Amino acid sequence: MMKQNLFRGVTTALITPFLEDEAVDYAGLRRNVRFQIENGVRGLVPLGTTGETPTLNEEEKQKIVRAVVEEARVAGQDTLVMVGVGTNSTKKTIENAQNAQEWGADALLVVTPYYNKPTQEGIVAHFTAVSQAVDLPIVVYNIQGRTGTNIATPTLQRLAALPNVIGVKEASGDINQMMDVLAHIPELAVYSGDDSLTLPLICLGGQGVISVVSNLLPGWVVEMVDQALAGHVAQARHSHYTLLPMFRAAFVESNPGPIKYAMTQKGLAAGPLRLPLVGLSEKSQAVMDSVLANYPINLA
Repeated sequence: MMKQNLFRGVTTALITPFLEDEAVDYAGLRRNVRFQIENGVRGLVPLGTTGETPTLNEEEKQKIVRAVVEEARVAGQDTLVMVGVGTNSTKKTIENAQNAQEWGADALLVVTPYYNKPTQEGIVAHFTAVSQAVDLPIVVYNIQGRTGTNIATPTLQRLAALPNVIGVKEASGDINQMMDVLAHIPELAVYSGDDSLTLPLICLGGQGVISVVSNLLPGWVVEMVDQALAGHVAQARHSHYTLLPMFRAAFVESNPGPIKYAMTQKGLAAGPLRLPLVGLSEKSQAVMDSVLANYPINLA
């Protein structure tokens, strides 16, 4: 039996909008959150990779989470807030997790420790320590391309035995690994961490997506995912191919550069990137501009 499937559907990995002086644009963040909720997303992830979290200080992190939680509560919807808390230090991850719980998070997104390159036993020890330190549901984030370490399926099976580990954001890019997880750990909700693999993953038994593109096109992504989850595969396939050019353009350079550029072009709060990320090259801007023309967005 599957554990709590709190985030079935679309969860948006939120960007952090900045003003031109690179201060956090809290008013813009609140507008973005309302835009997400109005378009039917199930969850919101502040402080993830897409939020440029390594460049944020502790005061900014707290204000961001509290703003997202407040807007989600004011809306009176069922939108949940999953806060990214993972680092390469177990002690710091626990501190982040406890802070997020205090700030009103509904769940935690915990990435595999990066840079240190822990063994599989180290990964189990890390997640066990975090799990024991908080009461909130935990979604494991597996993304070898950024962390340098893959969570093997037998290891993930051990993590799934922890009482508050409810799901995995699967961004390995390996559909064979995803199938193994779905086949061997049926109690764990599997969410796509790659927009372009969302439809195939749902068709195989996945429960939704933690999406970058939904920052810009939340209603479009929600429609595709809802169609897929309802078993309307032909309609979902059409939606997938409609969105595929944007799924690809959103990663023409390092995330979140392309999606922030696109949001700015469409009048959403985004602003500049913080170093070491820099704005898109002219070539990448041209790629995104050509794709953007196909997606009208209503901000009313």
